Amino acid sequence: MSFYYLARAIHIMAGVVGFTALWLPLVARKGGSLHRRVGWVYVGAMGVVALTGLIISTWRFMQGPENQSHALFFMLLSVMSGTSASMGVRVLRTKSRTTAHRHPFDLGLSALTLALGLFTVAWGLVKGVPLLWGFAPVGILTGASSLRYWLRPPQERMHWWFQHMGAMVGSGIATLTAVLVVNARHLGIEGMQLAVFLGPTLVGVPGLKLWERYYQKKFAPKAKSPAPKSAVAPAPGEQPPLATP
Repeated sequence: MSFYYLARAIHIMAGVVGFTALWLPLVARKGGSLHRRVGWVYVGAMGVVALTGLIISTWRFMQGPENQSHALFFMLLSVMSGTSASMGVRVLRTKSRTTAHRHPFDLGLSALTLALGLFTVAWGLVKGVPLLWGFAPVGILTGASSLRYWLRPPQERMHWWFQHMGAMVGSGIATLTAVLVVNARHLGIEGMQLAVFLGPTLVGVPGLKLWERYYQKKFAPKAKSPAPKSAVAPAPGEQPPLATP
């Protein structure tokens, strides 16, 4: 078996594991043992999927012009899913930070996602491929927002919670997009390719915003009720005021 087919077989197996493990952490109790254990399974599987996907798509990109646009799309998707899954874990390890975070690994992945997104949109415009210039802004936004988060001091108390949510949901969107694109022909929707590519993003991002709004209200500081006014003691010789019925 050649190295390419070995990477492809590992990619498919890890993809099945990752797609299966994607759903349970979304509904399990946040921070609970089930959430954390299945979450680690998902992150590990997506790390393998991202690495093998990058190897496969890079190999296809180098084979010739007929494969390059399609390969570039999956190259960006692999980097996006790997960056998001990594960030979902790394923000939990740095949740107590009060300054900018400049670890080369985190900045490097974010910068790679941004650079590859810019390259992809430029390639799509030059080659006239709507798939690329239509989807690449998602990668640009992912890389830019990740860099912005790492390079700025935290702006809110629960910053790590919301960034963890956004990163893991973003990784899930990339996973679902890949599954739909690969299986679109079998689902009978090959003619709706652009809708298939952007569908998970158009549904997932508004859902994430509603989810974030729920937790923002949940974590908002509770308004303190005003302290009761203390009774004024009557002056000597005066009767205390009668209580009104």
